[in-house]
Amino acid sequence: MTTLLKEEEIRKEIENLRKDLNYHNHQYYVLSDPKIEDFQFDQMLKRLELLEKEYPQFADENSPTKRVGGDITKKFNTVAHKVRMMSLDNTYTLEELDDFHERVTKDIGQVEYVCELKIDGVAISITYEKGRLKQAVTRGDGVQGDEVTTNIKTIRSIPLQLVNDYPEQLTIRGEIFMPKTVFNKINEEIKAELEEKGLDEEEIFEQQLKNPRNATSGTIKQQDSKAVAARNLNAFLYNVMAENSAITNHYDAVMKAKSWGFKVSEHIKKCGSLDEVKEYIHHWEKKRFDLDFETDGIVIKVNGYDQQNTLGSTAKSPRWAIAFKYPPESATTILQEITFQVGRTGSITPVANLKPVQLAGTTVKRASLHNADIIAELGLRIGDMVFVEKGGEIIPKITGIDLSKRDPHSKEFHYITHCPECNTELVRKEGEANHYCPNEDGCKPQILGKLVHFISRKAMNIDSLGEKTIELFVEKGLVKNVADFYILKYDDIIQLEGFKEKSTQNILEGIQKSKEIPFPRLLFGLGIRYVGETVAKKLASAFKNIDAIIQSTAEELSAVDEIGGKIAESVVAHFKKDSNVHLIDRLKSYGLQFEASVDSHITTSTKLAGLIFVYSGTFSKVSRDELEELIVNNGGKKSGSVSKKTSYLVAGDKMGPEKRKKAEELGVKIITEDEFLALIN
Repeated sequence: MTTLLKEEEIRKEIENLRKDLNYHNHQYYVLSDPKIEDFQFDQMLKRLELLEKEYPQFADENSPTKRVGGDITKKFNTVAHKVRMMSLDNTYTLEELDDFHERVTKDIGQVEYVCELKIDGVAISITYEKGRLKQAVTRGDGVQGDEVTTNIKTIRSIPLQLVNDYPEQLTIRGEIFMPKTVFNKINEEIKAELEEKGLDEEEIFEQQLKNPRNATSGTIKQQDSKAVAARNLNAFLYNVMAENSAITNHYDAVMKAKSWGFKVSEHIKKCGSLDEVKEYIHHWEKKRFDLDFETDGIVIKVNGYDQQNTLGSTAKSPRWAIAFKYPPESATTILQEITFQVGRTGSITPVANLKPVQLAGTTVKRASLHNADIIAELGLRIGDMVFVEKGGEIIPKITGIDLSKRDPHSKEFHYITHCPECNTELVRKEGEANHYCPNEDGCKPQILGKLVHFISRKAMNIDSLGEKTIELFVEKGLVKNVADFYILKYDDIIQLEGFKEKSTQNILEGIQKSKEIPFPRLLFGLGIRYVGETVAKKLASAFKNIDAIIQSTAEELSAVDEIGGKIAESVVAHFKKDSNVHLIDRLKSYGLQFEASVDSHITTSTKLAGLIFVYSGTFSKVSRDELEELIVNNGGKKSGSVSKKTSYLVAGDKMGPEKRKKAEELGVKIITEDEFLALIN
């Protein structure tokens, strides 16, 4: 009897904790009006986690403890929408908006509109039963989407349990988004990590999140809900679909949803005339950049449900709503200077230095110009008034020049002929876009870049070393090339400022351990131009040791599958230099692995024979390296770009949009990580 009483007390405590946590979560994440300190909230949550663990009989799938994630979704089930999720027709001019208004009033007469900001995120449809979150499904193709319920539960602005007079059955739709502050913080962290590894600006840009919408889309499809929770997504809900509802218009439905606990946009507005709609559009054209979420337009809806029904829909869009899209944000500013960066391989990247200007809510000071052809095509001159666009991406671009404001005495810009770091004459091979500095052994950015590349995770993985440490070693004359790492001594390092016994020992142990790194990764770590991870593996597999590669002709190298003439010529040119061959001899003498192990390339099956795979993004069950090994070891081929010959594109999180677009254009089948693993299992 005592045990039963105790359990009843525990059950009541658990229920009260859930109720209180849901209340405080709503106050903080929906109303922005916290009633308790974060510490108090965290203590309550920890107490609930402890009780749920000790008393699993009181478990609840909608408990606030589910917000932190941790569940793994191995496959996202496809679910049909009860009511199709339609897309909106777009308009880009006020004249087109006038045409829309004329069509509407012609059919229904007097009309009241509701205006809302068009959130640039991912559409979601969420079902509630008896006030409890039951299921969440992405838009998909509008007819069916992927069930992502576990991940959606981690978004704290989406209620798990409704309050007040909610309906028995409810479907509500809205937009999931990544706040700009969260997006910027993640990119800053990525940048800091990659700068530490010595990557240049272009390489860092390739690995950063490109825009909040793509980041949101990739996050929603993460298999680990804990990773979703860490991304701090947010949501606005705006489309209420309740059975047997007495609500007669869209605006009242949104306000009712707010009373049930949903986060709705505070910027929604009823407009009694088209002029009011246009005022709303003009108001937010600039003000939208002050918001912490991306919005690219305004959604205009007929308010009354009866009028909506009268207007009906086309095959894909409602006739009672339209999206007014703002043009890409553009600004004009002065091109003050063009500077040049030198990458690890000697590649020269020109950068436009601009007079600071506000653009899409941020201050823009620089824009990448990529290469000499881009500069020539634009016809840039120092002092020009240039047009700059951001268009949702990280790095702004110059789109043109205001020639009417050009100084008549300005001079034509001439691309540099010598390296800005070492003054060596630049070279540009026929058919290539970039200029290169050929002084790889005497140009400081190249020396540092090669050293940092050599110790990187995918190469020698000496994680006890970082870019700042390597810069110090170079400055003190301890290291001039990668072989010098292996003659570093304890006394060399410990004398340097900031180094203690433990950190010194860690560096030496990391260097020693790197001697076990297999040949393909060592070959990649040498930093030979055009020899990436895949090419290094191909060469190691075909030639078995470094001596065979050094002695090979361009023809012999080109005979290897997927090794083109440009790569072959680069390898031959690299080993024609006595200094590079001498470097290999030194590394051999220190005991590094310059032969492929017997089992370095074992074909375990022929299940993928004749198939060519491209993969993009990150994966939860296997690393990118492991994915490539699975392709090769099962008889398949890996390619870096999508073409007509591609059999499958394996799509991971943060998949490159260009690869997806190309695959869709060419009709290449896109498969998930699980679908790929199913091919070999």
